[in-house]
Amino acid sequence: MNGPAQRRITIKEVAEAAGVGVATVSRVLSGGSASAETREKVLAAAARLDYRPSALGRNLRRQRTGGIGLLVPDITDSFYARLADGVLSCARSYGEPVTVGVTGDDPEREAELIGTLIEQSMDRLIAVPSGDGDMWAPALRAGLNVVFADRRVRGDVPSVVPDDRAGVLTAVEYLAGLGHRKIAYLGRHAQSQRVAAFTAALDSLGLPADRDLVVHARSSRDSAYAAAAGLLQHRPDVTAVIAGGNVLGEAAVLAARELDVRIPRDVSLIMFDDVPWAELCSPPLTVIAQPAQDIGYRAAELVLRQGRRPPTVTLPTQLVVRASCGPRVASPRR
Repeated sequence: MNGPAQRRITIKEVAEAAGVGVATVSRVLSGGSASAETREKVLAAAARLDYRPSALGRNLRRQRTGGIGLLVPDITDSFYARLADGVLSCARSYGEPVTVGVTGDDPEREAELIGTLIEQSMDRLIAVPSGDGDMWAPALRAGLNVVFADRRVRGDVPSVVPDDRAGVLTAVEYLAGLGHRKIAYLGRHAQSQRVAAFTAALDSLGLPADRDLVVHARSSRDSAYAAAAGLLQHRPDVTAVIAGGNVLGEAAVLAARELDVRIPRDVSLIMFDDVPWAELCSPPLTVIAQPAQDIGYRAAELVLRQGRRPPTVTLPTQLVVRASCGPRVASPRR
């Protein structure tokens, strides 16, 4: 008689045994960068626990479960909800189920979810990536079919992204045309490409690029509010703000109201994402509209497509001008 089946060790258990994060274990086991001491601890823990990542790849190739995995930072964020709706709409037409995971824009949580999907023999994965490219090496080596949406962190993985560079440049040009020179960017930690586009736009227009005017928040609303309030309190010389998403834009509006900062008289505000409340806000917000549902739909089409696929699909953004921007005020706020 056979004994009870042995439980499979997870990547999270290896991380706990080695005293490091899941992302670090993922990097080491995929041959990524790590110190010799860290590498030794991880490999020792993996050997002690009999963790066998190579077996996962064999299992994935032999026993595919079908379906699509979808990883997003925050399902309550209307942008990612619309992106998910696009994925679901396309998957429904193919008769494919979708499993959704929420990363919270946390690379450690993302690595844990990737490991879980590999262990479950998931066929395909669409992700808004939070970590760097090295974190995705185990999934790619295991044969997982991956497509990135909204962000791109590896050149060898197909991606569907908005045209951040054009969107940011148009917004900065618009604000510069109103006389603004001290323009701040309020973003998430995982928005490195959007921040790079903002810095490049300032440089192309000869505007000062002050590192202190790029403020980062985590994915939570509390963190977004704290970042927005800190920016408005500590930098009265700022006359315009670009918020890198609707949660950040909402935080900027709330912080301005609490601090008695008037939009647009004291500070002009432009927000990524054209959500329904943006037009109902007082004043209605100028936005950089992104095709969230199209991004999700096209990403699902790519992950379900057989054969050769384009490396990157870039979808256009649009500046929708409303009433939240005005001419630069001559004297700074007090």
